[in-house]
Amino acid sequence: MNQTEKSSVHPDPSEQQPLEERVNNRSHRPDSDAFRSFMASNWAPASTQLPPRDEVADHAARRRRTISEQFKGERLVIPAGALKVRSNDCDYRFRPHSSFAHLTGLGVDHEPDAVLVMEPVGDGAGDDGGNHHASLFFRPLAGRDTKQFYADSRSGEFWIGPRPTLAEFKEQLGLDTVDISELEVAITKNVGEPSVGGISIRLVRKVDENIDALVDTARYNTAANPDAIDFGALDSLDAKLAESLSELRLLKDDWEIEQMKVAVAATAAGFEEIIKSLPRAVAHKRGERVVEGAFFARAREEGNELGYDTIAASGNNATILHWTHNTGAVTAGELLLVDAGVEADSLYTADITRTLPVSGKYSPVQRKIYQAVLDAADAAFAVAVPGRKFRDVHNAAMEVLAARLEEWGLLPVTAAVALSPEGQQHRRWMPHGTSHHLGLDVHDCAQARAELYLDGTITEGMVFTIEPGLYFKNEDLGIPAEYRGNGVRIEDDILITANGPLNLSAALPRAPEDVEAWMARL
Repeated sequence: MNQTEKSSVHPDPSEQQPLEERVNNRSHRPDSDAFRSFMASNWAPASTQLPPRDEVADHAARRRRTISEQFKGERLVIPAGALKVRSNDCDYRFRPHSSFAHLTGLGVDHEPDAVLVMEPVGDGAGDDGGNHHASLFFRPLAGRDTKQFYADSRSGEFWIGPRPTLAEFKEQLGLDTVDISELEVAITKNVGEPSVGGISIRLVRKVDENIDALVDTARYNTAANPDAIDFGALDSLDAKLAESLSELRLLKDDWEIEQMKVAVAATAAGFEEIIKSLPRAVAHKRGERVVEGAFFARAREEGNELGYDTIAASGNNATILHWTHNTGAVTAGELLLVDAGVEADSLYTADITRTLPVSGKYSPVQRKIYQAVLDAADAAFAVAVPGRKFRDVHNAAMEVLAARLEEWGLLPVTAAVALSPEGQQHRRWMPHGTSHHLGLDVHDCAQARAELYLDGTITEGMVFTIEPGLYFKNEDLGIPAEYRGNGVRIEDDILITANGPLNLSAALPRAPEDVEAWMARL
C-alpha cells in the first residue's frame, strides 16, 4: 500500500478536527451522561438576594438621558467589547470600553460581549423622560445543570467564578437586562432608511468586530440600493456618536470626582512604595523593573489595574518620553522619572509624574532643571481657572521654560522668537503638550471636537493634568555636557472648581526640598 492509499484509509485525526478546537488538545474533558448528571447534583442553592442599587446608577442614567437628547429617533449601540487572546487559549484581563462603562456604571471586569442598546421611543416617553429605552444585553449565569457550568473555561462558573444574573444586574444598575441571545434581533429589527419608516443605527465602532459586522450587514440588507451605499456617510454617523460620548466626559459629575480622588490616593501610595524600593532597585541590574513592580503591586492591591503602562526611567532613559521597557539600571546620582497611575475599580485613573533624585539629593544642575519645570507648572496652575482657554495652560508653561532656556544660553534665538509660531526652538527640549483631560481614559475625551478641547474654555468640573518637562538627551551635542542625561517632568491631576484649580495630587511633594525630605522620611 502506498502512502496515498494509507492516508485515505487511515486519515490523520488532526486533519478532521477544526483548527479552533485544537487549543484544547492538552486536556480531556469528560462528556458522559453520567458525568453531566453527577456534576449537576448536590450544590448549595444559589442566593436569591438581590444586590443594592449602585451609587453610580443614577449618575449613569443622567448620562444616558443627555445622549438621548442628541439622537432622537435613532438606535444607539454601545458594545463593551470582547475578550482578547494574549496567547493561544489565554486571554488578557478584560476591560470594557470606556463609553460602555460610562453609560452603564460597570467597572472592573464586567462584562465581555455585553452591549448597551438604546432603543428610540416617542419624545419624552423613554427612560427618565428621555427619548430612548436602554437595555443591557449580556450572557447571564449558566445553571449548574448545564454543560457550560463546568466545560466553558471562558464563562463557566466552575472556571471563572460566579457571574451576575439578569435580575441582579437589573437591580444593581437600574437598567433593563436581556439575555444576549436576543441581541441580534434587537439590533437589526426595523433597520432601514428613515425616509421609508426605518430606524437609523449609530454604533461605537472598533470595539467588537462581531457587532460591527452585524450592524454593517443590517445596513446593507435594508438599503434601497445597496450598491450606492455611502460608507463615508455611515462612518460619519458613527463618528458623531463617539464624539458626543467623548464630549460627555469633559465635565465630571460628583461621583466621578470621588472616583478620581480614589485613584489619586492609591497612586500616591504607590509612589511611596517606589521610594521604599529604591535600595533594592539600585542593587538590581534592571532596577527600573523593581520600581515598576513596586508600583504595580500597589495598583493591584488598591485598584483594578494600572491606568497605563508605567514609565520608570532612570538617567538618560528619563529623556525618552514613552519609555516603558523599564529594563535599565537605577544608578546613584541619576534622576528617576516615574509616570504612573492606578486605575480604580470604577476604571477611573490617575496620571502622576514625579522626578526623584536616586541618591536622595538633587545635584545643583538637577535642581536648576527641576526648579524651572516646577516654576512652569506653577505658571500653568495660575491660569487654569474657569473662563480661560485650555490652550492658555500650555502657553503659560512654555513662556517660563523658553525664558529659562534663553537664560541658560541653550536657545539659538531669543525666548520671544522661540515662542512665535515661526520659531518653537524650545520644543526640542519640551516636545509634548502640557495638559490633557483625565478620567476613564488616561487621555480622556480624545474624540471631542477641537473647539471643545484644545480651544475649549476651562469650566468647573473639568479634570486634567498639568505636566511640563525638560529633557536633555546624552546624544544632544547642542547643549553643555552638564545638562545631558537629565529628564525632568512634574505632573499633577487637577480639578477645576469655581475658585480655581484644586490639585488632587497635592499629597505628593513637588518642591525639591520637600521631595528630598519625603525620600529621607520613607
